[in-house]
Amino acid sequence: MSVAPLLNFDHPTQYLPVDGATTLDSQYNSVDEVFDEIIQNRRLTSWFQPIVDLNKGEIIGYEALVRGPSDSPLHSPGNLFNAAIRLNQLTELETLCRDINIEYFSQLNLTGKLFLNVSPKALLEADFPTGFTHKALTRHNINPQNVVIELTENFPILDIVTIHNALKHYRDAGFKIALDDLGSAYSGLRLWSELKPDYVKFDKYFIQSINRDKHKKRLIQSLQEIALSEGCQTIAEGIETVEEYYVVQALGVNLGQGYYFSRPQASPLQHLPAEITLVTKKTNTEIGLKWRSETVTNLIKTVPTTKPTTTLNCVGDLLERMPELLAIPVVDDAKVYGVIYRHEVMNILASRYGRDLRGNSSIDEFMHKTPLCIDKNIPIEKLSQIITNNDNHHQGNHFIITEEDKYRGVGMVTDLLKRITELQIRNARYANPLTLLPGNVPINEHIEQLLHEQKEFTACYFDLDNFKPFNDLYGYSRGDMVIRLVANILHSVCNAQCDFIGHIGGDDFIVVFQSLDWKKRCHVILDCFAEEVVELYDDVHQKEHGINAVDRRGETIFYAISSLSVGATHYDGKERGCSQHEIASLASEAKKKAKQISGNSLFINRRKCRCLN
Repeated sequence: MSVAPLLNFDHPTQYLPVDGATTLDSQYNSVDEVFDEIIQNRRLTSWFQPIVDLNKGEIIGYEALVRGPSDSPLHSPGNLFNAAIRLNQLTELETLCRDINIEYFSQLNLTGKLFLNVSPKALLEADFPTGFTHKALTRHNINPQNVVIELTENFPILDIVTIHNALKHYRDAGFKIALDDLGSAYSGLRLWSELKPDYVKFDKYFIQSINRDKHKKRLIQSLQEIALSEGCQTIAEGIETVEEYYVVQALGVNLGQGYYFSRPQASPLQHLPAEITLVTKKTNTEIGLKWRSETVTNLIKTVPTTKPTTTLNCVGDLLERMPELLAIPVVDDAKVYGVIYRHEVMNILASRYGRDLRGNSSIDEFMHKTPLCIDKNIPIEKLSQIITNNDNHHQGNHFIITEEDKYRGVGMVTDLLKRITELQIRNARYANPLTLLPGNVPINEHIEQLLHEQKEFTACYFDLDNFKPFNDLYGYSRGDMVIRLVANILHSVCNAQCDFIGHIGGDDFIVVFQSLDWKKRCHVILDCFAEEVVELYDDVHQKEHGINAVDRRGETIFYAISSLSVGATHYDGKERGCSQHEIASLASEAKKKAKQISGNSLFINRRKCRCLN
């Protein structure tokens, strides 16, 4: 029996090779009867797996999965759906799965979004019922806006037009759309481009061991940038370890699911245990990136707006009164409908019969309906990338700035370029040239800012052990590789939304953590470094677990493989009067204690600032 290959066993609409296929083939009649009995008596069970906001550590929804009866050869979703395809009853099974998933979701009083798997093959079935999902949601009092249609990529989609129209039907009803298993098979990037989903799921293959695979890390980073430019949320599937969680979080992936958070369950978790996703109580991207970035918020300008029903004559009159106005956003009740440009309006009205023939027409006919809309919280560097990659050249010097999809104002490309240039000059002045991380001045500014605002944080001083003999033996070029390795690991493990990474100089780094799980992150950093630094030693020195080098007194000494010492000092945010100098002194003191411990180590200074004693 030939079936399409499948990637995720837990997806009810993905078709797996049947285990014991020969046995099932020889028992078609009994299996057919079992399948019919399952359909007629609704003998399916829904399991749910949480989908987690990686920055907030909160469950935002659940993916619904199904299982057949536990005592049946069709218990697994693979066998179940293979049988449906062979019996030409895929529509019956898909609709039953959807109905039961909605029913169980309601009965369990689950909150957040419900992700429903839908097979493209089922959507193309001629007898697939329209309006079925909406009716099921109505029966259970679930708003379609809280439902995501997750399109599984298990068969090549040759009829994209039909799929696009089917998804438009769901979108018009309020549903969101997700594209599952991006990169797993067939033409995922093409589907992303054609279908423009609200969510894309990165296939678990690219997430597994991403902390150890530079190529996977670069690929996800590139896909994340595309998603940002498309206004699409991303979901990392198959997160199984804390290291994978930290890396995808640091890369900016929005959401995640996998065994690290929870396995699929019939009665799923509604709140994650605190030890699973400890994050800062109140993240502040703008503070964490202040030394090198700003958000689009600082580019907002207020200009007159107009409504889609306004006539072209009225807009022309406004433009004549305000010659400096080059574009007008078209907005109604904070919703952006488009933008209309001065030169296009004036060209129409200035033509011989333009004002008489078209002046009383609404601007809905003439406006650009897909203006570039940017959320105010996006860093301006990301905005620059989006504008560079954007194909809508007609936007000229303007873009729309929104907050949670509501109109806030406009931005100017010229203002963006000016501010980026200013920041680049400042960053170049204060950044470490090797790692491009902020140096002493921005580090001190950041700590002083947190102290002033009485924000809780932990300052961790990272210092390399046995680095000088390594540098002397192998040369500064390979020594620079070790320093960059430390910087890359810090980037991979720290939470970019709230943790601040600085390079004091040489082989000394500081991280100002606002992540509540900073201890766990420190241990992950130490483990990653211990595993990766070995590769920078020659084979003979790897086998000997170190090198022999001459010290300052001319004596030959054995130095173990380079390690990291971390000294930590915590500020609870409750007292005033502590300075960044005292924080730095306590962190340095803790680092010296850590260096007295053999190998990779973390020492936590229990002393407080003098002002707190």
